[in-house]
Order: sequence, then structure tokens, then C-alpha cells
Amino acid sequence: MQIRRLREDRGYSLEELAERSGLSFRGLIYIEHGQRSPSVFTLLDIASGLDVEPGELVNHIAQEGSGESAPQ
Repeated sequence: MQIRRLREDRGYSLEELAERSGLSFRGLIYIEHGQRSPSVFTLLDIASGLDVEPGELVNHIAQEGSGESAPQ
């Protein structure tokens, strides 16, 4: 959900993010819907396409596990 939220916040369609990140449209759909787990390299490509630090894509996972809320 973090990838989708960041993508939508920037006004990117899935097609635009696919082009910006060098990934396939279908692959991004699977990742956004939780049907595939991206590799570290794929996360780096997505972060680059979204112009964010890679940690922004995964920070919420650690915070959810600890009961903390994600920073806004």
C-alpha cells in the first residue's frame, strides 16, 4: 500500500511509474496488490521512479510491527 500511496500522491499512473522505474506495468500491479514480493533491486528501482529514498517504501513495515504510527 505504501507504493500505491506514494505513487498516487505524486499523481503517477501505474504506466508512468513503470516507465520511470524501468519495470513492467503488470509487475507493478502484482507488487501493489501484494501478490508478489519485490526484490531489493526492484525496490530500489521503484524508489528511483518515485523520487524517494528506498527507506520510505519499507519504514512503515518496521513501525507497524512495533505498534508505532508512520510519520507524516
